[in-house]
Amino acid sequence: MEAKPRVSGTTSKIFPLALPKGTEKLCELCQRAAHLQCAKCCVTFYCDAEHQQADWVGIHERICQLLVPIRKQTLFSLKQAGRIEIQHKKGELIDICREVAENKLSEGKYHEVLPAAQFCLRCSMDVHGPNTVQNVPAYLLLAEANMGLGNLAQVTELLSQAEWVVLKSPECGHAVHHRLHRSLGRLHTATGNLEAALLHFANDIYYASEEYGLDSTVTYVGYFLMAGVFAKQGTMPTARSLYSEVARKWHNHQTKLLETHIQNVQNHDLSFEPSYGNAQQVEVDEMLKTMLEFEQNNPNKDSAQIALVAHCLAMMWFMEGDYLKALGSGSTALQASQLIPNHDLTEPIQGLLQLVQSMQTESHPGSD
Repeated sequence: MEAKPRVSGTTSKIFPLALPKGTEKLCELCQRAAHLQCAKCCVTFYCDAEHQQADWVGIHERICQLLVPIRKQTLFSLKQAGRIEIQHKKGELIDICREVAENKLSEGKYHEVLPAAQFCLRCSMDVHGPNTVQNVPAYLLLAEANMGLGNLAQVTELLSQAEWVVLKSPECGHAVHHRLHRSLGRLHTATGNLEAALLHFANDIYYASEEYGLDSTVTYVGYFLMAGVFAKQGTMPTARSLYSEVARKWHNHQTKLLETHIQNVQNHDLSFEPSYGNAQQVEVDEMLKTMLEFEQNNPNKDSAQIALVAHCLAMMWFMEGDYLKALGSGSTALQASQLIPNHDLTEPIQGLLQLVQSMQTESHPGSD
């Protein structure tokens, strides 16, 4: 039965293919025989409308026209642009796909990550070769997406491939090692192999500290993940101690960011960058919330720790412009700090809450 073309407000048109005998096109997503063609670029093909829709939402909308000069290579175009120019264009596609996949990962849109990460891997292999360390980031993106979907067997296969490539690449840098061990640690945590998870997170911390420094927030995420494993093992004192160190580090970091942010606002400097990218903001938010809930659920609550972590959350949301969330976290922090006589965070928390309220008033004049 012939597939029917479909038009949607969120996709490009697709047409049935009329190919000469002996000519075959493959589906962009599954590499099976294609029966449909994107009508915008005319160089991308699909087995059915479902895969076309998935690819459009996942990545094709962003790169549709960028594929045309790469996939419509003629002898003339190759002479004009040359292989180096084509490789450069493919490099740009890799960067775009990686950015899209990372942003979708941070939003929890795991199904939508897959087309971007798959194309990133194929393009990377085409540019760098099939067994090179440059492909590892794409393997890790695919692994993280499948982790979110619960496809642990697929995660194991992808990470095994990435690990094999890294082992065969002595020039591989610390950053790649750190990301690989972090992903392996998460996999072993999900499968319940907690001792192996701790080993990988220890390696993650080592390589992250070599790349970014022992005091880096990137390194401290490894300590946070290790604390979660100790909590799963029931080793609560160790988990609590690690969470305390992570919270202290993040509080110092957030305080410095807040000082810079306030100075920029006071100077009416609109050129300063947001404190975090979307992916990092989600990661920091989840990390701080996990530590806050851990302490709040502890029978012997540490009010100082609750105040510290909630203050971190309040500072982050204030800098991101979400004043409602900043007020909620700030109120939690203030209540906890006021349980401790002369606590040194009470005044900064009160100052932040006043700042949030004044910003709310400026944003909504006449709302009182």
